Amino acid sequence: MTTTLFATAYFGPVSWYWHFNRSQHPVLEACEHYVKQSWRNRCVIATANGPMTLSLPVEHNKSGHTGIKDIKLSDHGNWQHLHWNALVAAYKSSPYFDYYQDDFRPFFEQRPGYLFDFNQAQHATVCDLLGLNPTMSETETFLPEGQLSPDWTDLRYSLHPKQAPESTGFIAQPYYQVFDHKRPFLPNLSILDLLFNLGPESIFSL
Repeated sequence: MTTTLFATAYFGPVSWYWHFNRSQHPVLEACEHYVKQSWRNRCVIATANGPMTLSLPVEHNKSGHTGIKDIKLSDHGNWQHLHWNALVAAYKSSPYFDYYQDDFRPFFEQRPGYLFDFNQAQHATVCDLLGLNPTMSETETFLPEGQLSPDWTDLRYSLHPKQAPESTGFIAQPYYQVFDHKRPFLPNLSILDLLFNLGPESIFSL
């Protein structure tokens, strides 16, 4: 059985869920140090003006050695209101926003907690809407790159905003997007883009 090692993600990109759907044994990295400027606390959506990055503000020490499970979401900056309003503006005219908005709005109304827990809660909701089993085992110790068993696929750092998702074997399948009439297809956006545009048929793009 092939094991795939994932990092936590904030409404992860389509490539994250593409690999998750294909993994025989998905494992979530729970023992790493927090990695800045990664999918762990950001996602990208499509707006009328092009791609927009939504970043979760987090609290961590300056040493950069805070464990991923110890990272707290900041309650400063009114990010919940800003992120939800951005999603409404971007997807209110999409085919399935009205169907799914009540599933996602609560994530932007609750008191901020821990990043890892927040990501796992919305992952469970996403999987429920996709018809996927959300279950993932968690690592009990940190295994550096290069020290994994040969039958493990390590996606913790290769699925990254600054790396081409195709390098992981991901194959993007174009689908309808709200602003198709204004620009070419935007690949590998947040899984929310896929859900709001394709609804129950989203799974067929994974």
